[in-house]
Amino acid sequence: MDAPSGAWPRRPRDRLGAPSSGARAPATPWARFSAWLECVCVVTFDLELGQALELVYPSDFQLTDKEKSSICYLSFPDSHSGCLGDTQFSFRIRQCGGRRSPRPTGDRHYDRTAPVSLQRESAHYFGYVYFRQVKDSSVKRGYFQKSLVLVSRLPFTRLFQALLSLIAPEYFDKLAPCLEAVCSEIDQWPAPVPGQTLNLPVMGVVLQNLLPAPLVLTSVHELDLCRCLQPVLSHVQTLWELMLLGEPLVVLAPSPAVSSEMVLALTSCLQPLKFCCDYRPYFTIHDSEFKEFTTRTQAPPNVVLGVTNPFFIKTLQHWPHILRVGEPRMSGGLPKQVKLKKPSRLKTLDTKPGLYTAYTAHLRRDKALLRRLLRGLQKKRPAGVLTALLRRHLLELTQSFLIPLEHYMASLMPLRKSITPWKTPPQVRPFHQEDFLCSLEQAGPQLTCILKGDWLGLYRRFFKSPHFDGWYRQRRKEMAHQLEALHLEAICEANIETWMKGKSEVEVVDLVLKLREKLVRAQGHQLPVTEETLQQARLYIDTAIGSLPKDLQAVLCPP
Repeated sequence: MDAPSGAWPRRPRDRLGAPSSGARAPATPWARFSAWLECVCVVTFDLELGQALELVYPSDFQLTDKEKSSICYLSFPDSHSGCLGDTQFSFRIRQCGGRRSPRPTGDRHYDRTAPVSLQRESAHYFGYVYFRQVKDSSVKRGYFQKSLVLVSRLPFTRLFQALLSLIAPEYFDKLAPCLEAVCSEIDQWPAPVPGQTLNLPVMGVVLQNLLPAPLVLTSVHELDLCRCLQPVLSHVQTLWELMLLGEPLVVLAPSPAVSSEMVLALTSCLQPLKFCCDYRPYFTIHDSEFKEFTTRTQAPPNVVLGVTNPFFIKTLQHWPHILRVGEPRMSGGLPKQVKLKKPSRLKTLDTKPGLYTAYTAHLRRDKALLRRLLRGLQKKRPAGVLTALLRRHLLELTQSFLIPLEHYMASLMPLRKSITPWKTPPQVRPFHQEDFLCSLEQAGPQLTCILKGDWLGLYRRFFKSPHFDGWYRQRRKEMAHQLEALHLEAICEANIETWMKGKSEVEVVDLVLKLREKLVRAQGHQLPVTEETLQQARLYIDTAIGSLPKDLQAVLCPP
């Protein structure tokens, strides 16, 4: 499989029987496998137990009981879906407690170089499912029901769906020996690197980006956005706003496949802004967090929840936004669009498709875009063309929203001339929301976006969302690191011997310790400095230590 890459070398894990969750020994032969997957699970239906975990491979990978239970329940469509044949979908679960090994350097390097949409999950697992339900007279229930599940921290939906479509049918025929062989092949794959195209051989097929022989994957993660959002294209502007503001949203779909694709498509609409809220592509009443998400004693959490059981309509009636979608339908050659409806029209039984919300969009709808998309679908234009059109619109919309924030944030950075070598560097100035809002008249999104509307009101609500908090924390952290780097450069450009004249031993030791601390941070790639600056800092440390008495030198540089 030749796929655009995006993963990392994997941390070591404990051997079989170790008490921790998801850990294996450093000498593991599965290091390359672990760069892509945590484990592979097989879930089957047991007459006495219901869904049961039949196999975990590699066998020494440890899952907590709660994780096992979640994987079992989420790997089967619920009884309302009626999925016969083969079905693919995905889920996302919270990683449970237990001792965790520290992340290796390769993990941190990957996350620094990968786009936010490809970064690894630190507290959640993705489950990619291939479920088969077919009639089988040899089974007591009369049906063969089994799921093959790839568990990973990587959000590579397209890659793992393509991989499952190759290996799952073969596994259902040949069982364990086939799975062992596939896992051994994955263990030979190179570790992914952002921006590279890799040859990933499996079962005699090479998944790659080249036509026509291999399986083509132009992206490891991007879904066919226009197809996934087809029933809600007329409301894509409103849904983009709801995602931007981190609003709680329930997606009630006819199957886990529709549910998971809709949730993943919606949460991808904010790129390049990182989606900072929780989301569950497929969620059931058996999930360990069911009570947490359905309680009425507090406001609904900032979650996008994909469900298939109509019971959730009653349980989550207090949620402010519910999107009910049916099977894709055409009317007059056009995809049938769901209607915007008031929450009061929700019925606990037989709720019709619609977006049930009292929310009023701040921005006006781009009618020209909608016409182009619907006309393209009617004329059966290539799906890739329409998806590219929609994705570009959403990308430009998000960028137009972010550019004023980025410009204002940049204005909070102290001037370089205010950074002097022997004083504590100045801090990033605080973000004043009203000052920012005043700046919009001259430098607002109207400069880059044709959409009219209440941009001011949208920003005010955005300030209260998890996405503003996540964006602001990350930008402030980056700017603080930049200030530290500039301060280190200023020190290295100064004359240290001139500074040391007349300085006490305490002051010199303090400088040594601070320079060492900066070196550790810089070498851990937390500070954007050149190798030349690092060498100069090491030289200054040696010079400063050499100026001290022998006893202090021995303390600072023990043998």
